[in-house]
Amino acid sequence: MRFSKIEPGVCVVLSLHSPREKIWGILVSIDGSGVQIRGLDINTFDDWVNAVTCGEYNIGLAYSFVPMWRVERIQMDETIGEILSLEEQFGQRVGLSLMEYMGGGQEGLVS
Repeated sequence: MRFSKIEPGVCVVLSLHSPREKIWGILVSIDGSGVQIRGLDINTFDDWVNAVTCGEYNIGLAYSFVPMWRVERIQMDETIGEILSLEEQFGQRVGLSLMEYMGGGQEGLVS
């Protein structure tokens, strides 16, 4: 069994409140003031992947800072049994890993 921890460079799902929303993406940094993520609203994930797959213009993954008082939970985006992580779903549907799609690496992504 592989154990991982939530750290910059991994895909996560942020559950937020006030207002309630979920953001999926790559964790850039986390500290007492908040979380910086490069991602998108989880409700737009399928539309975004479809746009990438079809070669259509899309907004891509945006850098966002969320103050810690809004963060309710941070979960790793990981495959559980037969349920694929969103990152793996992206890879299967697009034919590239998320890092390959974003330019080949994590340089400039993680502080």
